Amino acid sequence: MPVSISEVKTKRDLTQFIYLPLKLHRTNPKWVPPIYIDEWKFFNPAKNKAFSYCDTILILAKKDNNVVGRLMGIIHRGYNELKGEKTGRFGWFESIDDQEVAHAMLDYIQDWVTARGMEKLIGPFGFSDKDPQGCLIDGFEHRAVLTTIYHPPFYRKLIENEGFIKETDLVEYLIPVPESIPEFYQRINDRALNNHKVSIKEFKRKKELKPYIVPVLKLMNETFSEIFGSFPLTEQEMISLAKEYLPVLDPEFVKVVVTGRDEIVAFIIGMPDVAEGLQKAKGKLLPFGIFHILRAAKKTDQLVLLLGGIRSDFQGIGLDALMGIKMLETATRRKFRVIDSHLELETNYKVRAEMEKMGGKVAKVFRIYKKALA
Repeated sequence: MPVSISEVKTKRDLTQFIYLPLKLHRTNPKWVPPIYIDEWKFFNPAKNKAFSYCDTILILAKKDNNVVGRLMGIIHRGYNELKGEKTGRFGWFESIDDQEVAHAMLDYIQDWVTARGMEKLIGPFGFSDKDPQGCLIDGFEHRAVLTTIYHPPFYRKLIENEGFIKETDLVEYLIPVPESIPEFYQRINDRALNNHKVSIKEFKRKKELKPYIVPVLKLMNETFSEIFGSFPLTEQEMISLAKEYLPVLDPEFVKVVVTGRDEIVAFIIGMPDVAEGLQKAKGKLLPFGIFHILRAAKKTDQLVLLLGGIRSDFQGIGLDALMGIKMLETATRRKFRVIDSHLELETNYKVRAEMEKMGGKVAKVFRIYKKALA
């Protein structure tokens, strides 16, 4: 049967778009559903301000009247203006193993961005580096975590057969939690504390953490400015993100470095891996899904790093070791066995070297593709 492409226009269309991955991957034990209440907020322009400064399109691919693929097209006007680019993006790629389906979707998005003056198409990529990014090309034996996605091996073939080539890769490490802190890290830690008049704040309750969330996000804007695809959050987006993530954060896995004037200069945020709980909850918080997620957070032995950054004028003085030691101490006390690094650009050699010094091994590789447009 021929493939037909239709744009998402109705709530029924959006329902099919959001739940297609469940239809395609529900029997795969490595796939983890998203939190669906967050998906509905994300794809609602009234609640996701990124839609206000981007041109977007959502499409569905159908064969024999069955939905067999989905894709989103994005033109980030602010990022293109900031970087002097004419780049379109595709994201949220899902498809059956059928080249005809992939071709129809990617060709549709190529035509859409070309008609709007774009000269290059990259993906999978979202509004920013905070969204799901890259196609999994290695590490299929590992289960997804909340912050990344899972793709079957044939997705790579479907994309590359359409003329897309590598733009950049991102790697995800698994780092063993040591029984004791290596001595060389302890020396760096002592030197940073003694020579630079900084201290590290740790938290026990969410009430203590709350005043620091938006200042941390402001520092993230600054420290992420040169990261591939990063675009600064607005004040309102920071407030919304703080409200969204504060309920699920474990305060003990947030570490903040401050100066003597309580000025935030570095931070790191992690959370227990709740993937098993999300699978049991089937992505639904209510009525009982939240209990599966909370139970998974208590029983897991894997910690997932979410975000981290150091202000430019405080880099290279050991603050990464300072925060790392505190995170490892908490992970050891809480009986965690391994840390998932989240995604690091393959070219971030300094951070990668630190992870490998701690015994970290690359577990997954995600690829962002590019294609020049006529």
